[in-house]
Amino acid sequence: MDDAQLLRYSRHILLNELGVDGQQRIMQGRALVIGVGGLGSPATLYLATAGIGHLILVDHDTVDLTNLQRQIAHTEARVGQPKAESARQTLLAINSQLKITTLNERADARRLHTLVADADVVLDCSDNFATRQALNAACVQHGVPLVSGAAIRFDGQLAVYDPRQPDSPCYACVFPPETVFEETRCATMGVFAPLVGIIGSMQAAEALKLLSGAGEPAVGRLLMLDGRNMTWTDIRLPRNPLCTVCGDPHP
Repeated sequence: MDDAQLLRYSRHILLNELGVDGQQRIMQGRALVIGVGGLGSPATLYLATAGIGHLILVDHDTVDLTNLQRQIAHTEARVGQPKAESARQTLLAINSQLKITTLNERADARRLHTLVADADVVLDCSDNFATRQALNAACVQHGVPLVSGAAIRFDGQLAVYDPRQPDSPCYACVFPPETVFEETRCATMGVFAPLVGIIGSMQAAEALKLLSGAGEPAVGRLLMLDGRNMTWTDIRLPRNPLCTVCGDPHP
């Protein structure tokens, strides 16, 4: 870490839980972010300001005027541009030393397995069940921690799944792949703008804790926020030994 970096990240370094060593681990970390919309915007902004070593941004969509109500990584001037590239411009304007890889694509299960294998932490900022399941399966296979966020209307969720811990559930333990869920999208249901900022920022916080070793990540917990009255519900999540993704093998 050079003198400029020591100054830039001094407020992290002053924290006993982080220090120089923790900040160095952040600066060496590789974070894969799936989706650079409502959740991915604040998540990547805080990863960027913290000096993450390498950000891989995956998003197939382009910036739309309706996104600007909440997707703070994008601007009016970038309407029509790929979201991953738009976010890259914003993040580099904040921290020009970042290494950022942008992938303007909808990653399928095979592609996700390749991307997850090279990541230290994964942030699920996607908006569909199929991608969440495929991403979880890849994280379980490669032993990479997954920080999952969701937000719709006034309701937000956050959970951390860490397959490196034997007692940690995976996403499929909580939301089994065979279960039929009704897809809810912001385009049809709406979403309170600051809600995605809260959840996305928390995803960044959990990712930075996992990379640096600071604090205790929210593994095995489902944090649910009711934004109408700003109340949290904290549910403990057990691992399901019969889970079809991370369950114990049977002869």
